[in-house]
Amino acid sequence: MKQKFDELSFSISEVITKKYSTSFSLGILALKQTIRPAIYAIYGYVRLADEIVDSFHGYDKEKLLRRLKIETQHAIEDGISINPILQSFQETVNRYKIDQDLIDQFLHSMEMDLQQVDYNSDLYKEYIYGSAEVVGLMCLQVFTEGNKEKYNELKPYAMKLGSAFQKINFLRDLKDDYHILGRTYFPNIDMQVFDNQVKVQIEQEIHAEFKEALIGIKKLPSSAMFGVYLAYKYYLSLFKKIRSKSSSEILNKRIRVPNSEKAYVALKCYVRYKSAWL
Repeated sequence: MKQKFDELSFSISEVITKKYSTSFSLGILALKQTIRPAIYAIYGYVRLADEIVDSFHGYDKEKLLRRLKIETQHAIEDGISINPILQSFQETVNRYKIDQDLIDQFLHSMEMDLQQVDYNSDLYKEYIYGSAEVVGLMCLQVFTEGNKEKYNELKPYAMKLGSAFQKINFLRDLKDDYHILGRTYFPNIDMQVFDNQVKVQIEQEIHAEFKEALIGIKKLPSSAMFGVYLAYKYYLSLFKKIRSKSSSEILNKRIRVPNSEKAYVALKCYVRYKSAWL
C-alpha cells in the first residue's frame, strides 16, 4: 500500500532533521503531534538542497540543484515522487497549500550559493529572504492550517525570526564559510578587518529581530507556540555564547551549545511556558 511509502517518506525526513539539527529536532518534538511530520518534511527538503551547495564537493552542484528544482516541480504537480524526501515535501506543500513562490525563492538563494557573490545590502536581504525567511513562512502556513488572516498577521514576525536564526548561523559558521567555502554574507564588510565593532553591529541587528519575533511567537496557535518558543530559546542561548566571544574567536572556531545545556534550556522553557509566561 502507498501508505507505507508515505510513512517511510516522512520518517526519512524526520531522521534527516534529527541527524543535522538537535535544536530544531527538539523544537519540533514540542509541537502538536499532528503537525510534526509536515515540519520534518520542510526541514528535510531544505536540508537536502543545502547539502548540495555546501557539501557535495567534487560533483556538479549546479546540475544537481537544477535536477532537484525540476523534480520538485514535478512532484508537486503530480502529487507523488519516488524520492522519499520529495514525497513527504510535496505531500506537505499540497496539503497546506504552501505558496510556490516561497519554494522558488528558497531555491534561488541556493543557486546564489553556487556563485562567488559580492553581497551588498540588497543581495544580502534577498539571500536571507530566500534562505531563511521563506522557510519560516512555509512552517507558518502549516502552523496556521489555512487561516489566511492569522498567517498574514504573523508573517512579519516569522520573517524576523527566520532572519535572526540565519544571521546567527552566519556568525556560528563564519570559520567554515570564510576559510573553506570562500563565502562572506555580511554586506560591505572586508573579512580581513572583521573586528569586534563590526561583530557588535551585526549582533545589534539580531537582538532587535529577536525582540520583535517574540511578539509573534506569543500569538501563534497553541499547537505551535511552545515548539517555536523552544527553538527561539535554543538560538538565543547560542547567540549569547557568540556575543561572549571575540571576533577573532568566532573566525577561528565554530561556537556550539552542548546537549546538556540544551536540555537545561528546554526544562526552563517548559516551566516558564506552563507557568503562563504569556
